Amino acid sequence: MSGRIAALYRHPVKGFTPERLAGAQLESGCFFPCDRIYAVEDGPSGFDPDAPAFVPKTRFAVLAKIAEVAKARSAYDEGSGVLHAEAEGLEPFDGRLDLPEGREAFAAWLAGLLGDAAAGPLRVVHAAGHRFTDHPTGHVSVINLESIRDLEGRIGQPIDPLRFRANLYVEGWPAWCELEAAGHQVALGGARARVMKSIVRCAATVVNPETAERDIDIPAALFETYGHVLCGVYVEVTAPGRVAQGDAAIL
Repeated sequence: MSGRIAALYRHPVKGFTPERLAGAQLESGCFFPCDRIYAVEDGPSGFDPDAPAFVPKTRFAVLAKIAEVAKARSAYDEGSGVLHAEAEGLEPFDGRLDLPEGREAFAAWLAGLLGDAAAGPLRVVHAAGHRFTDHPTGHVSVINLESIRDLEGRIGQPIDPLRFRANLYVEGWPAWCELEAAGHQVALGGARARVMKSIVRCAATVVNPETAERDIDIPAALFETYGHVLCGVYVEVTAPGRVAQGDAAIL
């Protein structure tokens, strides 16, 4: 099945603004570049930066827990380590997340935005080489846009694909074919990957990324329509290469 890469996104801070890219270099066995390298702890999570390990997303300030996270608009400069964030009613934030004082300042800014919606205390966490993915082996996430369109047609409502917070959005595959592809090889631009597993969708998809409102119960719609709560797949890169918007995606 031949398609193309319609869009690429990274999420430098887990749960926060997707950042669109023209292209990215994928490396074997590695996560998507600059994706989910920071997370905001909502109360003690048990994460140890000296011995980083997988921590469930429920321990962090993410959309599944706190819809108000979507009120922040952020952009990360990988070269300088500076995060810029804005939200209505607050002074913009600029700070270096690669420095402890910058992480502390961003946590304080967020506390003002999230208020009682957060359990707190908030703390920005990071560890070299660690990624705060929803699944321990969620290296690169892929969404089939035709599957989203099929769901849209069945529920009679438009669905912003960014609700699904994927790294790669693919155009041209038949709807839902990706759910039958576990173990299959996929060509993504100049890279090669293996489909690992389907992605179980959670309450994060309920939140409108533009309005920060819980307005469509996506997991319920998936279950009522198809009998499952799956949408998208995780893939593991098996051969490195460049992938860019418009590149082939062959499953």
